[in-house]
Amino acid sequence: MIRGVDIVKGTCLLQKGQPFLVVEREFHTPGKGTAIARVKMKSIKDGSVLNLTIPTQQEVEDAQVDMRVCQYQYADQNAYHFMDNESYDQYEVLIADMEDKKLYLQEEHNYELTIWEDKVIDIKIPYKVVFTVAESENYVKGDTVSGATKPVTTETGLVVRVPLFIKQGEKILVNTETNEYVERVNT
Repeated sequence: MIRGVDIVKGTCLLQKGQPFLVVEREFHTPGKGTAIARVKMKSIKDGSVLNLTIPTQQEVEDAQVDMRVCQYQYADQNAYHFMDNESYDQYEVLIADMEDKKLYLQEEHNYELTIWEDKVIDIKIPYKVVFTVAESENYVKGDTVSGATKPVTTETGLVVRVPLFIKQGEKILVNTETNEYVERVNT
């Protein structure tokens, strides 16, 4: 059991006898009464969406999931392929189930997989990730006012707005929740 206040994005809850993955969570404190958590969840089995309002002190049933650190190997036309770093078990995740993760997965990097009943239900993407700039247009200094940005494309295909001084081949740190540039990474 888990209290409403402890529910975070990525938590698995059991509702209607099936696991739901929390995709959004927002706390609200009304003028009177107790605080509540507004939770948007996606069914792991059929993809249906469920919205719940849970008082922060109320307990709800959480799904017992297994967390495994796995290395991303490669993707083929249908699936992402991972290998467990400890047991060397292979996991296949259908791309159609996690299309939104495609731009953040880098080969030979480790990711935490959430597994329920021997099925991968989520890939945890770190909050900040280092990417290499694969495509960038050149801008001449003085073309625009201060604080100007330009779009660049990373090696995974992610498009990020960065300051004009970022060049092709450089490494940048990106906030994966907002897709915003954080800083240039010196290697």
